[in-house]
Amino acid sequence: MVLRSAGILLHRAAMVGHEVLLVHPGGPFWRRKKVGVWQMPKGLIEQGEDEEAAARREVGEELGITVEGKLSPLGEVRQSGGKIVIAFTIARDFDPASLASNTIEIEWPPRSGQKLTVPEIDEARWFVLEEARRCMLPSQAPLIDRLAGILQAAPGLNPQRCQDGE
Repeated sequence: MVLRSAGILLHRAAMVGHEVLLVHPGGPFWRRKKVGVWQMPKGLIEQGEDEEAAARREVGEELGITVEGKLSPLGEVRQSGGKIVIAFTIARDFDPASLASNTIEIEWPPRSGQKLTVPEIDEARWFVLEEARRCMLPSQAPLIDRLAGILQAAPGLNPQRCQDGE
């Protein structure tokens, strides 16, 4: 059975162009990885759950906010592991300093039998579209192009980089 996830790519207009909110996974495995790992807030669709409802629930769990209003569909993408991700978008501001992610339990170090509780998301950040394409999971990057088509916006410059020290 193919796993299915749903999420919402939040976007806003900014002085540097349109921006999208991406999240960085928590835990020691992801700590030093910055390029190609950012993603939209998303998570598994529970059995019998509506895709939009799952997307709203997951954003609530990962960011600590409620997303109200009409979502626009961005279609779906297939991640490298085979999971299907159904994406939506909506214009909404969010202060990354207010991030309130749920926690998950992982085995760390791998195959050690030891459990570690970590935030599912350890950082949220706004990126202009061009920088988001570079920093995102490659499988989710087409969502940026779909959003750009909807917004008819050209990517701008972004002083924030996904790679520290750039």
